[in-house]
Amino acid sequence: MAAPGAAAPVTATSTARTYDRLVPGLTLGARVVVAGTHSGVGKTTVATGLMAALRRAGLRVASAKVGPDFIDPGFHQLATGRPPRNLDAWICGPDAVAPLAARAGDGADVLVVEGVMGLFDGAGPGTSASTAAVATALRAPLVLVVDASAMSGSVAALVHGFHTFEPGVALAGVVLNRVGGDGHAGLLRDALAPLGVPVLGALPRDDALTWRDRHLGLVPVVEDRQAALRAVDRLAGAVAARVDLGAVLGLARAAPPVPVGTLAPTRHVGHAAVAVAAGPAFSFTYPDNLERLQQAGAEIVPFDPASDARLPAGATAMVVGGGFPEVFAEALAANRPLLDDVRRRVAGGLVTWAECGGLLWLCRSLDGRRLVGAVPADATMAGRPTLGYRTATVRSACPLAAAGTTLRGHEHHWSAVTPPGDALDLGGDGGGSLAGFAGPTMLASYLHLHLGADPAPAERFVATAAAAAARPSS
Repeated sequence: MAAPGAAAPVTATSTARTYDRLVPGLTLGARVVVAGTHSGVGKTTVATGLMAALRRAGLRVASAKVGPDFIDPGFHQLATGRPPRNLDAWICGPDAVAPLAARAGDGADVLVVEGVMGLFDGAGPGTSASTAAVATALRAPLVLVVDASAMSGSVAALVHGFHTFEPGVALAGVVLNRVGGDGHAGLLRDALAPLGVPVLGALPRDDALTWRDRHLGLVPVVEDRQAALRAVDRLAGAVAARVDLGAVLGLARAAPPVPVGTLAPTRHVGHAAVAVAAGPAFSFTYPDNLERLQQAGAEIVPFDPASDARLPAGATAMVVGGGFPEVFAEALAANRPLLDDVRRRVAGGLVTWAECGGLLWLCRSLDGRRLVGAVPADATMAGRPTLGYRTATVRSACPLAAAGTTLRGHEHHWSAVTPPGDALDLGGDGGGSLAGFAGPTMLASYLHLHLGADPAPAERFVATAAAAAARPSS
């Protein structure tokens, strides 16, 4: 069953395309990438507004987000009415970018891709996994969002630099954001005219177009869906009035055909009911991951850790993704019946996959509030973030991987767990530190995995859960 609409859905929708439909010869259709000069420039505002405005104009619009972010895609889903997708060349590999984008855009009239950070910001030195790299892989036109609030003529130097910095990466257009008024917009357009880069629109400085944010970024849609819907509606109107939608659509339709190959198919390995955490506290789960689980044979059954008294009947496995358990810690801690049920079930062999916020929930406590206690550690909120891509070597066999397996993922959290655990040996930005908790039926760590290009963890997880379901109950 599909979960109710959420910022990042915790279950695949019944209309989602499957990996099996990606056949050799499938090509990418109309597409455009919305990039920015830096973080906070207004990429999400412009990209989500474009999606919503194009949909309002009667088009079938698909979306994708460059990088591992969970929150922005939730707003994309509101704007498009389709499952949000991520294109992460570092986690999934560069060869997976085009097939994942084709899957995102399958059946749509246009695919709008929102970039990450600045146009050329990537994983480590250079532009690997950057928005520019993704746009190049997709051969997609680039629209650059510029925060023009504190400049006039200097905008030409800025745009010229982005237009010419990397051979083969050229801008198809510019959207000026936070413009002071018509006079200011005129100065900016005049300054940019000699560059030959079209100005596709100019959005005014307007507090009504400002998103609510928090320590990990925007406040997720699932926490206040009606407010988010109103915000997306305002964006649609502003973009329709101030951006040349016909010109943007023309750029997208002029993108050349790109043949894409297949992604590794998921093997059906058995059947198991998998309880998946939903609700405001746990909305960070990639649709791709849950669709992989479904293809392997999982029946996804949502539950809300803040309100449900027990895990879904018949579930032999549980997935608890990330989110903001710290914001809802009081309600989570007050739900003793569920906490006690989960602690008993995990101790009894419930096959469990917990990421980041899910790890915190399974700990004994979070900032002194008693939680599940299935993981022998205590969590506290920290004063600074831990974030970055990670290469993790699995040290103890678990439901997602055998010992010695290498997993690629990312971390982004403002908390710490004591003791940190030793299930994973983190390389890359992690510096080889040990972290996480694992056993034959559990993996709980800060590591977020995206299974878009790798079905193996989903197959192993469902096989383990199916085996648990086949064991006679004691």
